[in-house]
Amino acid sequence: MEKFLNIESKRKQNEDNCKEENKHNEERPKCIICLKVLAADSMVPNKLKRHLETNHSTLNNKSRDFFVRQLAKLEKQSSSFVKQTSVPSKALLASYKVAFRIAQCKKPYTIAEELILPSAIDMVSTLIGESVANQLKNIPMSNNTISRRIQDISDNINDQLIDKLRNKNFAIQLDEATDNNKDAYLICYVRFMDGVDIIEELLFCKSILSGTKAKDLFDITNNFMDHNNIKWENCLGVCTDGARAMSGQYGGLQALIRQKAPEMIWTHCLIHREALASQNISCSLNCVLEIVIKVVNYVKTRPVKARFFQKLCEEMGAEHTTLLFYCNSRWLSKANVLSRVFELRQELYSYLNEEGYNNSKMFVDSDFVIKLDYLCDIFEKLNSLNTSLQGKETHILQLYDKIVAFIKKINLWKRKLTEENGKTTCFPLLKYFLGENDLELPLSLKTIFLEHLTNLETHFMKYFPEEMKQYYWIKDPFTEKPPSNFTITEEEQLIDISSDSSLRMQFSSYSLLGFWNSIKDEYPEVSNKALRILIPFATSYLCEAGFSAVAVLKSKYRSKLNVEKEMRVAVTTLIPNFEKLINEKQAHCSH
Repeated sequence: MEKFLNIESKRKQNEDNCKEENKHNEERPKCIICLKVLAADSMVPNKLKRHLETNHSTLNNKSRDFFVRQLAKLEKQSSSFVKQTSVPSKALLASYKVAFRIAQCKKPYTIAEELILPSAIDMVSTLIGESVANQLKNIPMSNNTISRRIQDISDNINDQLIDKLRNKNFAIQLDEATDNNKDAYLICYVRFMDGVDIIEELLFCKSILSGTKAKDLFDITNNFMDHNNIKWENCLGVCTDGARAMSGQYGGLQALIRQKAPEMIWTHCLIHREALASQNISCSLNCVLEIVIKVVNYVKTRPVKARFFQKLCEEMGAEHTTLLFYCNSRWLSKANVLSRVFELRQELYSYLNEEGYNNSKMFVDSDFVIKLDYLCDIFEKLNSLNTSLQGKETHILQLYDKIVAFIKKINLWKRKLTEENGKTTCFPLLKYFLGENDLELPLSLKTIFLEHLTNLETHFMKYFPEEMKQYYWIKDPFTEKPPSNFTITEEEQLIDISSDSSLRMQFSSYSLLGFWNSIKDEYPEVSNKALRILIPFATSYLCEAGFSAVAVLKSKYRSKLNVEKEMRVAVTTLIPNFEKLINEKQAHCSH
């Protein structure tokens, strides 16, 4: 042991001696021509003269001014070297931050070199000066550089997400779609609790290279989970649309995932269910919708007719000058199209009458316009419901409350219509048209509207059965009775919670997810039961928003772009670890 300590002490002493020697060498005088370190006794004039004649005989006849210039040049090179080693590290960080902003804005990589850097140089040179602006030229901003930066940032964010997610309970939502280049993608979002924070992030966006059967989609998802060591046992819920490949109980994606995670809950997206419940309307009302769509297509699909109609609207002083196309796959399309047609009904009648269009007189027929008004009003209400179901950090209990409220409103509208004189207060456009033209709602039309409202209520009850009442204890643990399927331990913990006055005060200051997550250490059984209901997604809204991001990223000018890494940076809420990124890279000036 003593021998080892002696060897170690000698090693440290040698290292210290080497450091001292290097430091001493740096302080020693050097020849300004060959940069050779000269000993102290070599500084006497005769030895300096001998060094000059021996090693630099060609410079023997040079004047003193020459050597003064050489000394100044050497000092300038030393200061420039120190300056150039500090600038690239800052330029590297600036390059990463610019790349992050470009990806977040979903812009092409070339915008950095073509617009951002020249604009920054112009602004700095104008406000501060040319010397400072020249430093910006050291920032690497080329197309390939920005592409590499975004890939590095994407990998960094993915590593952060996987580290946070591992060994935590989570829920996912999945959806597949095809972009404008006919490339198919499977998008998956994940949600989990990180302390008191709710994390909702893009888990992956993978290209579908084979078919879109349930087995193909499951293989993509399962391979990602295995590659990142994410345990299926921690999956609490899966949310998808109602497509057979996704929702099939025996061969669908949910069935294949349930083999890996038997306790997970599958949820049919509430927004898709709302769209399905509202798509069926009566024949007479559907006839109005078809006529409107035909008229819109007649005007909009012909550029010359669209220009003439626009000019007519401008001459008549209309607020809008164009119609809107109808798209069956867009949730809010019906109300937007019908409202625009109602606003431009006088202009449409004038234009179509001049064109000799068959259905032009419909827009001055009171029965047709009353039906149009009703459709505008009811689909506007459905749009409001649809919009309220969208958004982040929502849970199924919150959204079910809005569905229940809408069903109660349908009953209110039916009751008002059945009253004497058929009150239309609940339908603003219909009430406005009847009042403006001093008309009464015909009995035949009132019957049609009541029939439609009844069918609408029936379909909502079909797609949204009253299955959430058993979870009302989660919304109000202080007054609601525990369900019959509670164990003794769970029931005892719920009694403890309901009797705790401090928790009652705390309940109003937290979100529902935050409250139950904050007490999971104190009341683990009942808290985990609540979190298994609250953590799963209730809608596939994030996937739909993700496909909107894909549509922006893969424009016709970027049709060959592989969107997976850029997509992650574009939609993330996590902040990249820039310090780690620049430490892993060697700084270089822009070239």
